[in-house]
Amino acid sequence: MSWLDRLPEAARNYLDGRRVDEVECIVADLSGIARGKAMPAAKFAHQTRFYLPNSIFLQTITGDWADDGQDAFTEPDLILTPDFETATAAPWAQDMTLQVIHDICGQDGHPWPIAPRNVLRRVVNLYNARGWHPIVAPEMEFYLVARNVDPNQPIEPPLGRTGRRAAARQAYSMSAVDEYGPVIDDIYSFAEAQGFEIDGILQEGGAGQVEMNLRHGDPIKLADEIFFFKRLIREAALRHDGFATFMAKPIQDEPGSAMHMHHSVVDVATGCNIFSTEDGAETPEFLHFIAGMQKHLPSVIAVLAPYVNSYRRYVPDFAAPINLEWGRDNRTTGIRVPVSEPAARRVENRLAGMDCNPYLGIAASLACGYLGLVERELPGEPFGGDAYTRDAAIPRGLGDALDLFGAAHQMHEVLGAGFARIYTNVKELEYREFLQVISPWEREHLLLNV
Repeated sequence: MSWLDRLPEAARNYLDGRRVDEVECIVADLSGIARGKAMPAAKFAHQTRFYLPNSIFLQTITGDWADDGQDAFTEPDLILTPDFETATAAPWAQDMTLQVIHDICGQDGHPWPIAPRNVLRRVVNLYNARGWHPIVAPEMEFYLVARNVDPNQPIEPPLGRTGRRAAARQAYSMSAVDEYGPVIDDIYSFAEAQGFEIDGILQEGGAGQVEMNLRHGDPIKLADEIFFFKRLIREAALRHDGFATFMAKPIQDEPGSAMHMHHSVVDVATGCNIFSTEDGAETPEFLHFIAGMQKHLPSVIAVLAPYVNSYRRYVPDFAAPINLEWGRDNRTTGIRVPVSEPAARRVENRLAGMDCNPYLGIAASLACGYLGLVERELPGEPFGGDAYTRDAAIPRGLGDALDLFGAAHQMHEVLGAGFARIYTNVKELEYREFLQVISPWEREHLLLNV
């Protein structure tokens, strides 16, 4: 069988009989950046595996290298095997190009535990071992912004078709979306070429801020799609002389960008949602899942909010909960139960930022719910008021968040101890690098005044 015969239908439709020129063999690193190599399709066709050094998972967002905490820095190769189910077009490329996500193993043949996709698969397997399968539905928020080639200059909203810059506080405005309609059109076109389904696109509260909803499904498949979507959206913006950014807080005094995650769990044997009884009532498992979120979310904030900028999003009254309250149809709570039919009963985690690695963010959120199902504890009473008035119940800075994550040994057992060690080392190095940078605020207010 030719490798082309193993492509998904959307990829075959995109090719439409044309010859593939190039294949990009990619994986997601700890930051969610696509790493890998591109090669001529003719060479790809004759190889069954590829190699990359394990150091790609030790690299910080600034390009520095963390210590793995154990071995000498010899950069042994990892083995990459293409997962053809993930093969999809790169419709912005000049040549006929396909992207393929690869599975990663060590030279012993075992899945490499540091790879984000393997971390998520580990969590899903824990659910499966108990006869459950988790379902997720992510919401992606991001900003379309003007080109910014000087990091010392503030980010500005994009120019719309009227010639004005995008305005803030226009949530759900169709006119606001129309301002950058050509970018949205390309997002839809690229998504269709790649075989991705978009549930909807809407204007959020920030200037140039967009929310895109994806349909619910398997956690690994949805994480793959978010991984692809981030690149897709950036490419669509570049076509129109702009940037798309997934920073948690790119513009001062504007809301941050979240990756809200809706969770439910089905019984593998019956296919039924374990959060609802046959007569539509809430089950104990539903409450146990919420209790797990309340108890364990603080320990994984370092994964859900992975950068110093992430904590600028956690500002009261800026549409980002900093509490662990749960409530029914209450968007001020960190944990929300949306209105739904019993079969679709689910729990929404509103704490994660859009800057998190989608594999790791979904894995960490599911891990909290899994521990709740295993521990069988009950949550507090549902909150019915304005939870923005509640005191912060999560760490408010990366340093404190890393301390909590480093001490969360129960969480390490779920996500993998090796992953937890490497992730902590990488993020602590990033944090130390940040502390060496002097900001414009410090120069303006401290240089001559203190």
